Amino acid sequence: MGQIDNCLVTISMPAFNSERYLAEAIQSILDQTHSNFELLILDDGSTDGTRKIIESFSDPRIIPIYCESNRGLISARNEIAQMAKGKYIALMDADDKALPDRIESQLRFLESGKADICGGAHLSFRQDIGRTKKSKERYTDSDIRALLTAYCPISNPCVMARAEVFKKIPYRAANKHAEDYCLWIEAAMAGYLFANLKNELIIYRIHSSQISVLKKTEAENISKLAKSRYLEFLGIDQNLVPSPLSFFDRLRSAIPFMLLLNQKIPGISLSANIKIYSRFQNRQNFFLKPGMRVERLLVSLYVEIISKI
Repeated sequence: MGQIDNCLVTISMPAFNSERYLAEAIQSILDQTHSNFELLILDDGSTDGTRKIIESFSDPRIIPIYCESNRGLISARNEIAQMAKGKYIALMDADDKALPDRIESQLRFLESGKADICGGAHLSFRQDIGRTKKSKERYTDSDIRALLTAYCPISNPCVMARAEVFKKIPYRAANKHAEDYCLWIEAAMAGYLFANLKNELIIYRIHSSQISVLKKTEAENISKLAKSRYLEFLGIDQNLVPSPLSFFDRLRSAIPFMLLLNQKIPGISLSANIKIYSRFQNRQNFFLKPGMRVERLLVSLYVEIISKI
């Protein structure tokens, strides 16, 4: 591993009533190929056996933080970030499982200086049906910045970033339920560089009790406001936020939007342009799917050609 051996990484793991999956999450961090880390676990006023599970581990790298009352995920993440001693902070949810080389892979990449914020691919595990699915990411800084106009292209539990990112840009209470996406937009506007690794880093558990499932509508409303702010920063009409439109309306709106976006962010790939254009389509209309795929490919090719010219 060379020079990264001595690099201290802080693992940020908030936990609230997490007894069902917490032991597996902790063990997956202790089993990492990179061993120089501190694991800060903040028990945010749990009323189940979360604390007992934390105390069952005796590894000195685990630093437990116990709160008497529940203050919420945003407060927990910000407190851990301010306490972190590591050069980098890796986010970890208490119901996920890190694959063994996750920390080493991200640390090696970040130490190369190619990015400040590093996500990656992951495996999604559907708890209800026991099914695992591979994620589909975009990997370059240009693609990630462009996709932020449409959706969040960074899987939050996969992220490792320079500690200064989380210390300088805290999670905002006003962005509750979409705080991750809003933070990445703030980081993009602050000039930090992004990347996603192609190798899978975690097993992301999907279950019905997740906040992202329970508060989907609230998250979408906050995300839309964040997109508008980001477009304003890029110098693009805020009314052009990608959203489902009829065929002729989306051609009138999407093509000028994408041409301008490709001008503002050079180097956007064809696949990322296709992803962005798809957000202007009604993707629930399964009967039109083959034609819609052709449409988004042709429009994206047109945008790419015109942008290069």
